[in-house]
Amino acid sequence: MRRVGVAAALLIALAQPALALSCMAPDIARDYTRAAQSEDVYIVVKGDLFFDETELPDRVDQRGTGQQDTRDIEGWLAGQSLTQDGFTKPFERDVILRVSCLGPWCGGTVKGPHLTFLKQEDRNWVMEIGPCPGMTYVAPTAAQEKEVLACFRGDGCTPK
Repeated sequence: MRRVGVAAALLIALAQPALALSCMAPDIARDYTRAAQSEDVYIVVKGDLFFDETELPDRVDQRGTGQQDTRDIEGWLAGQSLTQDGFTKPFERDVILRVSCLGPWCGGTVKGPHLTFLKQEDRNWVMEIGPCPGMTYVAPTAAQEKEVLACFRGDGCTPK
């Protein structure tokens, strides 16, 4: 009888749909190309992000759902936007963190240093944060800054 119970439990476990989110590795050159080719207006900003982290969605309890949605969170970004000379133009503004979810997976970030592609919507700047990384980089590296500057200057921008 015990074997029947174990076998039944195993069959039930195997019958569950396999849920996994498959994401491409983040690539700043690919993100730059996406923004440059978009009909939308983007700027690249490096700075410190401030927002209420408790506003981020938590979907751990919704495994198996196909629900897709977004949540806008108010934030503040203080730093510099990208110019031909590097990150030199002061930028201090309210931003909207547009956090998207797909099923149980949601985008997320933390307060602190970021390099981000901000999309202009009317008079607002929107930071897109999806369940797959990209368009926003927490604690950017010198290599990432160098790469996005090369893309901006037209010195070579090859997505990996």
